[in-house]
Amino acid sequence: MTLWLPELTTDPLWFPPPDTALAEPDGLLAFGGDLSVERLRQAYCSGIFPWFSAGDPLLWWSPGTRAVFRPNCLHAGRSLRKDWQKHQYHFTCDQAFTEVASACAAPRAHQPGTWISADIQQAYTQLHQAGIAHSLEVWQQDQLVGGLYGVQVGTLFCGESMFNRVPNTAKLALVQLQHYLQSFGLGWIDCQLPNAFLLQCGASTMPRADYLQLLHAHSVAEAPAGLWQPGLLPQLITAA
Repeated sequence: MTLWLPELTTDPLWFPPPDTALAEPDGLLAFGGDLSVERLRQAYCSGIFPWFSAGDPLLWWSPGTRAVFRPNCLHAGRSLRKDWQKHQYHFTCDQAFTEVASACAAPRAHQPGTWISADIQQAYTQLHQAGIAHSLEVWQQDQLVGGLYGVQVGTLFCGESMFNRVPNTAKLALVQLQHYLQSFGLGWIDCQLPNAFLLQCGASTMPRADYLQLLHAHSVAEAPAGLWQPGLLPQLITAA
């Protein structure tokens, strides 16, 4: 089957309307362009993100159904809390962004490849240097054992990827992230596409139109001052 997609222009601020994305494959919107800070910033503010495999053209997506975490929906149950206390993990933000992105790109069981190519890592590192992308790290003593990274769009955090080097550390990072955001009066987290892990953790599904309304409300608001100050985070995980 032949698919017709618009090609992005040289204008980094232009994207087709998200509601013109294909139904199959779900959310495929456009191709081409680049991964500049300006284009990625505009993409996230428009409900669009890049996702492509090695050898493919640069593809842009806005799926018909999004996965989101609503505030106050992520908690550490007894077993997760015991695991955190047993291993004496601690959390930081923006202390090891490039290491987190590299770890997220590492091969995983039952997943032959990764979309987090060297170009993607470089692009998001530039977003990080521009103060737009951020990481949350899980440490066991001085060893990085888990974490995640994503993009702050106003008062909405758009998660990109997470990793485990020790079981449960990605989930701990996710719980800590929401509790940290909530300490600033925030808490909404966009996770792009639903999957079994996210739904098990408590993610909700949201139609594109509703998500775009949510995104607009958050993108025009300013993130609180001091939200992403690099350093050690307070231990905010609580039991359900």
